[in-house]
Amino acid sequence: MSNEVLLVLSILIIYGGEIVFFKLFGKYGLYCFTSIATIAANIEVLIMIKAFGIEMTLGNVLFASTFLVTDIISELYGKKEAKRAVHIGIATSVMFIVLSQWWLLYTPAASDLAMPAMQKIFSNTPRLMLTSMIVYAIVQQFDVWAYHKWWEWTEKKFGSKEKFLWLRNNGSTLISQFLNNLLFTFGAFLGIHSMKTLISIVISSYGIFIVTSLADTPFVYLARKIKKCEDEKEISK
Repeated sequence: MSNEVLLVLSILIIYGGEIVFFKLFGKYGLYCFTSIATIAANIEVLIMIKAFGIEMTLGNVLFASTFLVTDIISELYGKKEAKRAVHIGIATSVMFIVLSQWWLLYTPAASDLAMPAMQKIFSNTPRLMLTSMIVYAIVQQFDVWAYHKWWEWTEKKFGSKEKFLWLRNNGSTLISQFLNNLLFTFGAFLGIHSMKTLISIVISSYGIFIVTSLADTPFVYLARKIKKCEDEKEISK
């Protein structure tokens, strides 16, 4: 299966999985998904692939899914709960850094097969994880702020609290994704890749982020519909 097909399928699988978590466990499922995506994305980002004729790091869809989490929570539960999801993501990153580096302190047995691979992967993790954590904290806080600013503007301009969900979703996420992409790429890979490669990663990754940002909008609408149906069931009891 080609990289292009795998990337498209990953959007459906990851975003769909996020909605399943929400359906089964409510906002707590989204908090859980934030932890999963934060850990997995920072491992996946170590992998460079070529798709659609350009080089890019993996992890783009998983990172994008954390913006979907905060947008859904902002829409359905408010700014305070959305910030809680951001804080959970930061705490998860910190704990993972500590654990992944602690594993490397052990002296492996002669029969061990895993330690060389673990050392190769996680010896580069601290810089990536620290960069990711700092950028995540900055950009996600910005995204929550921007989402509610767009919401205030559309409500004031058009007199509707529910309409223009697509605008606050994409208006906040597209800007936040650009900041995330720029800050993370240079913070994580400056000195490792050439400037030409870094610029290529920024351009190609943001192209993917535009697609993932636009693709997540139907999932925000779906989450809102699920919440409305559940609220109506509670009222009718």
